Amino acid sequence: MRRTRRQDAPPAIAPKPVGVAVAREVVMPLDLHVKPGGARLGELLVEAKLATQEQVVAALEEAMRGSGRSLGSQLIADGSIGERDLAHMLARQQSLEVVDLRQITPDPAAVALMTESMARALSAIPLSADQDAVVVAVADPSPSIVQSLREVIGGRVTVKVATQSDITMAIGQSYRALSGVGPQVKAFQVRDSQYKDENRVEPIVVSEDAPVVQVVRLMITQGLRDRASDIHIEPQGDQVRVRYRVDGALHDVLDLPGSMGPAIVSRVKIMAGMNIVERRRSQDGQISMEIEGREVDIRVATTSVVGGEKVVMRLLDKSRPIFHLDQLGMPADMAERYSALLRSPYGMVICSGPTGSGKTTTLYGSLGEINTPERNIMTIEDPVEYTIPSINQIQINEQAGVTFAGGLKSILRQDPDVILVGEIRDVETARIAVQSALTGHFVLSSLHATDAVSALHRLLDMGIESFLVASSVSAVLSQRLLRRVCDNCRETYDPPPQEMALLQALGGHVPESGFVRGTGCNFCTQTGYLERIGVYEMMAVTDAIREMILDRASHDDLRKLARSEGMRTLQEESMRLVETGVTNLAEVLRSIYIPGA
Repeated sequence: MRRTRRQDAPPAIAPKPVGVAVAREVVMPLDLHVKPGGARLGELLVEAKLATQEQVVAALEEAMRGSGRSLGSQLIADGSIGERDLAHMLARQQSLEVVDLRQITPDPAAVALMTESMARALSAIPLSADQDAVVVAVADPSPSIVQSLREVIGGRVTVKVATQSDITMAIGQSYRALSGVGPQVKAFQVRDSQYKDENRVEPIVVSEDAPVVQVVRLMITQGLRDRASDIHIEPQGDQVRVRYRVDGALHDVLDLPGSMGPAIVSRVKIMAGMNIVERRRSQDGQISMEIEGREVDIRVATTSVVGGEKVVMRLLDKSRPIFHLDQLGMPADMAERYSALLRSPYGMVICSGPTGSGKTTTLYGSLGEINTPERNIMTIEDPVEYTIPSINQIQINEQAGVTFAGGLKSILRQDPDVILVGEIRDVETARIAVQSALTGHFVLSSLHATDAVSALHRLLDMGIESFLVASSVSAVLSQRLLRRVCDNCRETYDPPPQEMALLQALGGHVPESGFVRGTGCNFCTQTGYLERIGVYEMMAVTDAIREMILDRASHDDLRKLARSEGMRTLQEESMRLVETGVTNLAEVLRSIYIPGA
């Protein structure tokens, strides 16, 4: 059987129904297709009681108004049905098998039969191939898509149905952007050796076709696909190490020749508008670009280390939605009390934790909770990571004289109701924030501290008078982020003695269904963890706690009083997540500071 191995240009494909594809994501046209002897999708969904007649009609009307979505996609967007329900109905309509890509790894030989661009255009991923046929998972098993697959692959195709999100994930895992780095590195080395032989210095090249330009773009592309928050580019003598921070943990992903290091740093500096000549002094910059249809802001920081310059790029995916409070991981009772505190007319709520603990995400979620037309909400941040409609956000610019303290003073002249201070870094900012809370404003801010009580002591140590702290602070929220055990590869296991000792020390209980861990799969990049969840301790400042603040009570005394009033500690909350199977003891031991442990 003849198969086309790699087709870069799509074959002539029969015209698709209106609304089939936009950009890189295929919208399923099958929803209104009637298979001979079969039923319409809407009828199947109503018959299976997955959707009501009213929901189907409303979704059809929305689709006909030009939403760009098909019936199934519109029902998913409305929250009427789930992706897996839709996949099962589509498979039932066409008498096909449903495949769960969370449990199946596509065969690289089969994947090679289709280019990445074609896989994304058709929302399809080849799973396996033999002499008889190529098995392909698709989100849309309509006849036009199946015919296109036959023409692309050049042979018989066995179609199975999977969800759109699983296929998108599988494409990202199967077609690694970094696989294209090798040829670019060879091209760079050839050019570099030519310049050395001729005793010339290679000029700074800004052409989009230059090898260094392509390598940097591929690194950023793969970082986004892998959900990396940071990309580290580190000179290590005769090589350059590239690492991604995914879900809070760093992973080695690429080694480049040492000779390529300066060129990569120069390319990143050009993109970020930084001084490429200055190599000894630390610099900061920012890049705005589009990767695979997603708007991305990248914060760049360089510093001189032994062996060259180190670069860290923080990726901020602007397409990522802002989380609501109920999505952050707070228990229902804590979320209810915290939401009530946010509606105070004045006072100060502090969100504390180390760098990378999710403070900014919590603060944005808090603003989303109280963002109404009746309130004038103003923020001062460094940087403004996500733009929120109807909120006035100020970006710190120290070169222009815009500092936290100066910007906060100007905000107070703008008749604000709610003020968000991105971070309290110095005594002047702390003093203005405290005074703002005392003069009828509601202030939200973040502060670096290990726990809720430490945040109060941090303000006192800055020199803020105890009576001001006691009068202004309404509550302190301390938080960490724990990695979730991957649902796609979880298994039960017996923890080692060190983890069991931790469970006993924190007063935890053995989960009814057993301890869980991830074995590693394609969806979690073989780490066993996928995404993170917040773990919180919230200390409301009651009258009793105010008296202890005025007396400058010790950390331990304040903590004991807060616990007696119902505060659950970070350690206790992390045990709750272990007992419910969300995370495991190894992750708690890695991420949560355990006093005395």
